[in-house]
Amino acid sequence: MANVGYARVSTGEQNLDSQLIELRKRNCKKIFTDKISGAKNDRSGLKACLEYLRPEDVLVITKFDRLARSLKDLISIVDELKKRQIDVVSINDNIETNTPQGRFFFHIFGAVAEFERDIIRDRTLAGLAASRARGVNGGRKRKMTDEKIAAAEVLLKNGTTPKEVIKQLGVSKATLYLHVDIPSLRVKTENMTQ
Repeated sequence: MANVGYARVSTGEQNLDSQLIELRKRNCKKIFTDKISGAKNDRSGLKACLEYLRPEDVLVITKFDRLARSLKDLISIVDELKKRQIDVVSINDNIETNTPQGRFFFHIFGAVAEFERDIIRDRTLAGLAASRARGVNGGRKRKMTDEKIAAAEVLLKNGTTPKEVIKQLGVSKATLYLHVDIPSLRVKTENMTQ
C-alpha cells in the first residue's frame, strides 16, 4: 500500500509548489502532475497516475477540483478506483473514501450529480417542446437555403457544372445533390439501373 499523489494547475504560468508540499507531507511516494485545464481530456499526468495505482494504494489530492472537471467526472473516477480497491484522500476537502463519513459524502455527491443530470435533461426536453410549439425546429442551420437552391438551379440550367456550383455556393457535393435535382446525375443513375 502506497500514497500516490496527483497535482494539477490550469495553466503553465501557475505553480504546483503548494500542492506538491502538501502531497509530500502526506508521504506520497510518487507524484504525478499536469499543467493543463481540468476541462481537457488529454491529461497525461492523470492518465499515468491512474495506470500506476495498484490495489490498496491511496490516491492523494489537495482538492477534488484538481482531479476532475465535473462532479460527474469525479464520481466516475472515484467509482472506478473503488472497483480497483483504491481509496482517495482529498486533503483540503477533508474527505477520505476509506472512512464511513467519506463514503457518505460520496453517496451525497452521486445523488447530487444524478439530480443535476435529471434537471438538465428535463430542461432540455421542455426547451425543445417549447421551441416546437413556436414552430422552431432544432438542429443546426441549413447550409442550402431556399435562395441557394434557386441559385443552384439557375446556374445548372445555364450550363454551369455541378463542381462550379459547389464552389460558388460553398456547399459540399452531397448537400447540392440532396437539395437540387441535377439532370445529368439523374441520367447517369437511370443508366446504371438499366
